[in-house]
Amino acid sequence: MCGLELQVTRLRCEYLENPLGIDQRTPRLQWQLESARRGARQTAWQIQVASSADLLARGKADRWDSGRVAGDQTTHIRYGGAPLGSRAACFWQVRVWDEMGTIARSENALWTMGLLEPADWHADWIAADPACLERAPHAIHPTPTGPGTPPWFRKDFELAGPIEHATLYASARGLFECHVNGQCVGNDLFAPEWTDYEKRIQYRTYDVTRSLQPGKNTLGAILGDGWYSGFVGWQETRGRYGLQNSLLLQLEIQLASGEQVVIGTDGSWRCCAGPIVSSDFMMGEIYDARQELDGWSGPYFDDSNWCFARQVDPPRVPLVAQPSEPVRIIETIEPVSVNEMEPGVVLVDLGQNISGWVRLRVRGKAGTVVTLRHGERLQSNGTLYTENLRRAKATDIYILRGASEETWEPRFTFHGFQYIEISGLPSKPRPGDILGCVIHSATPGSGFFECSFPLVNRLWRNGLWSQKDNFLSVPTDCPQRDERLGWMGDAQVFLRTATYNMDVAAFFTKWLIDIEDAQTDAGIYPDTAPRLREDKNYVGLDGLGGAAGWADAGVIVPWTLWRVYGDCHVIERHWHAMRAWLDYLERTNPEFIRCNALGNNYGDWLCIPSDTTFRTHSPMKTLLATAYWADDAAKMSDMARGVGKGQEAERFQATFEHVRAAFQKKWVRDDGRLDVETQTAYLVALAFNLLPDDIRKQAAGYLVENIQEHGWHLSTGFIGIRYLNPILTEMGYSDIAWRLLLNEDYPSWLYPVRHGATTIWERWNGWTAEDGFFNPQMNSFNHYSLGSVGEWLYRHVAGIELDPESNGFHRFRIKPFPGGGLESAGATYRSIHGLITSRWQRDGTRFLLEVTIPANTAASVYLPSAPGATIREGDRPVDQVGEIENGGRDGIFAVYHVPAGQYRFTTSAGHFADF
Repeated sequence: MCGLELQVTRLRCEYLENPLGIDQRTPRLQWQLESARRGARQTAWQIQVASSADLLARGKADRWDSGRVAGDQTTHIRYGGAPLGSRAACFWQVRVWDEMGTIARSENALWTMGLLEPADWHADWIAADPACLERAPHAIHPTPTGPGTPPWFRKDFELAGPIEHATLYASARGLFECHVNGQCVGNDLFAPEWTDYEKRIQYRTYDVTRSLQPGKNTLGAILGDGWYSGFVGWQETRGRYGLQNSLLLQLEIQLASGEQVVIGTDGSWRCCAGPIVSSDFMMGEIYDARQELDGWSGPYFDDSNWCFARQVDPPRVPLVAQPSEPVRIIETIEPVSVNEMEPGVVLVDLGQNISGWVRLRVRGKAGTVVTLRHGERLQSNGTLYTENLRRAKATDIYILRGASEETWEPRFTFHGFQYIEISGLPSKPRPGDILGCVIHSATPGSGFFECSFPLVNRLWRNGLWSQKDNFLSVPTDCPQRDERLGWMGDAQVFLRTATYNMDVAAFFTKWLIDIEDAQTDAGIYPDTAPRLREDKNYVGLDGLGGAAGWADAGVIVPWTLWRVYGDCHVIERHWHAMRAWLDYLERTNPEFIRCNALGNNYGDWLCIPSDTTFRTHSPMKTLLATAYWADDAAKMSDMARGVGKGQEAERFQATFEHVRAAFQKKWVRDDGRLDVETQTAYLVALAFNLLPDDIRKQAAGYLVENIQEHGWHLSTGFIGIRYLNPILTEMGYSDIAWRLLLNEDYPSWLYPVRHGATTIWERWNGWTAEDGFFNPQMNSFNHYSLGSVGEWLYRHVAGIELDPESNGFHRFRIKPFPGGGLESAGATYRSIHGLITSRWQRDGTRFLLEVTIPANTAASVYLPSAPGATIREGDRPVDQVGEIENGGRDGIFAVYHVPAGQYRFTTSAGHFADF
């Protein structure tokens, strides 16, 4: 627990902790404040930036000293010092003054600049000589329909003395794993990560100072396929961006003597086929341990029989620093069961559907072949279910070397699975022989939800796990089958849930660049990003772009990041692209009814009954498309006002009014009933403010009527589900929202939970007791979209909610809606301004609400209570607590405005009922 004194913590640069090699020339800085003292706030700040830790310690801020700046700002503060060049090191710290005049100082933090100019790169791009494969009988030549053997590269060099500092810059067309003197560099996976390689390629920066030594040294790398040349999506061929992988490494060394040494890839490097016979994201990895190259990345390895690498043409696109957290192994999971199906074959259950691979420890004779097949579910006979993987083989093969004990895990593949069938084992596995390695982008956790009903807790965890498993470089739809694409509709409906669960600011900052890179010259946003190469130009209806709810993510995502993180930069960077999209919609739909000129519309995807056509039209699809256009325009007007674009705010507000009027004319009756009678139609009409104010209540009543007609069950798909419980709650029907949440029969959120789900299913009927598995052509069991109810759990059950007039949770609301017969519920959320908590508990006539408001923020607390109820904070009547301002009543709530601090509210007058 933090003390009463103000503490300056969590220094970040461009959302990242101590990032190396960034390319933002005026990066944004932020910090958080912690104190248990009520009313603790910052009144002034000072940032000091120096070129060395020693200078900073001596108070010599040679890069920038902001001086004392009055104000409470702690986020998105632009570096304002001398221009920063390539490789510049920036050590920084923060001083703040609190409301009592006390000064608090942070620990030091660091960022470094990357290679900012093309001329900074002196290394050459290299590729493997095909002769490498010809000399290795086990090696496979890559083809458009099959992966080949990844090459291994190495270079020996000598250093004349002690090393002062050394930095490695690395990129590839493909994936690299770098080694220095026998040690793997960093713990990143799948670098460089997925981009449209015809628009930009990322590079990574590593501090390798401690890995080098005076005298002999070796720099090595392994080059895999990944997104560049491997299978991506459901197509039958590889090489969506190219088939020849290539490598770029530049190691810059400063010796203690002052000498500068640069070791870069060029034609003098050696290459060879290694023990990875083949590796592909979809297909899996084959590894022959008999072909291992002992000591290959150390300085005393004999590479005389290796081939020389070939120098290849560089890409004609910029190299850019990765602006997001890298993919890493985040945790390992031990199996909950290992059952022998037959001699030499075991079925392993991890107890959790994950994205990653198996770390295997095994003993046996050389040449023994161990095969690992991965799946999410089991057949009714207890065997592995793999039909839903489609063309993805998801199979790893390990060929034993014959050592006393061998430990192996793949490098350039990953799978979505809970179960593993392992065959060929020489003996039954021992405890610890099989571990599941969980991988995803290392986005920091930010939220936690818990209540008194275990099934709801499992539902929340299922959403969190689906987020972990699918947030891998980009927000994919699923991690298991032959798809794994960055579907934009899936991501935007889940985004608010995602922001509560994890800090995804940097992750989506990167993905927004992918989205803009995929936009067409006409302004059309894609349905998936990064876009695959063959989908760049639309031909008739063949392209995936412009779909309602999917393409609109190009506006929804920046707006959401602005609201949740207070980020104006994403608006400014992507304003032209967003405006081009709205221009396209207006240009192609002059009557303000969005008919979608591309003909691509998924509607309320996988609603009940489901319509999985997406190049057809229907009244519901047109209604949905028009509603999203109106919402885009409203969000554009909102953002324009936020960044000082007054004229454009007026323009897009007018567009919203035109589309709203057209929507009402075409679909809205005078009594609030819609001509399209679906739950989702009412939900978007209410959520996007498309109805006259005087009939909103009636429309909400018709929504409830529809739910009742479905036996008090939901019927929404990907689009509608996000708005279902929030809109019901906001329109006064929180009891119905609770009823839908707690339904356990089909269709419902808890039906999969009751049947063993550990992640969110793609379909409501992915498996049912009556029909078994649905058609395997589209039946993922790890697909976060329907888990967007997590937003409601945080916002309305725990009550942690944005203030309508304040971004970034600098001022926010605590407004819980207890219900469902639950005795307690609560959540924690680390916002960009600090840790917020809200927990409630009730036992008949007593209701308790405990909240934490971070230092330097304020909140309005909405306490559910009967009029005239006695309300206390701590042991005093609330009106006697000086820090608390009475805000009157708002319906069923007593409202109090409170500064930073911890509070304990109780009310005990009358029976406390559900709302």
